[in-house]
Amino acid sequence: MDEDAGARRELSARIEERRGTIRDFLRRARPRRTRLTNISILGSSLAAAVTVGPAAGGTRFTEAVKNLFALPDDSVVWRVLCLAAVLLSLAAAVATNLANSANLASQVSAAEACLGELEGLQLSLSLGNVPLEDVIQAYRQAIAKVSFLADVPA
Repeated sequence: MDEDAGARRELSARIEERRGTIRDFLRRARPRRTRLTNISILGSSLAAAVTVGPAAGGTRFTEAVKNLFALPDDSVVWRVLCLAAVLLSLAAAVATNLANSANLASQVSAAEACLGELEGLQLSLSLGNVPLEDVIQAYRQAIAKVSFLADVPA
């Protein structure tokens, strides 16, 4: 029975270490995911907003902006608006592709799910109501979901 208790303590320590690693990952990844999502949404929305004036108002809009800012030519208005739309669209596209290429949203979801499973395993292990082999198997299945955090020993 002492062997079983020692194995349970060791597994409990491993679970707690893995939970700490996952919490650290989530502490970094959640704000990054949110930031990239916000840049994408804001960039594409603002790109649409800067093009709506000329699209809806045509030359009357560009003439009004030219007169408002005392510009020499309404082509300056068109160029500035087009440049702004391009830059904002580019920022949105880059943010979207960075989030997708890193598969950040699915990694955060997997880490959150694994964290919940490990918490349940920790509780089961501490209560001793589940056979140790079952907890070990469930632990292996849970951490397989966060294999992208492979730098930490299992």
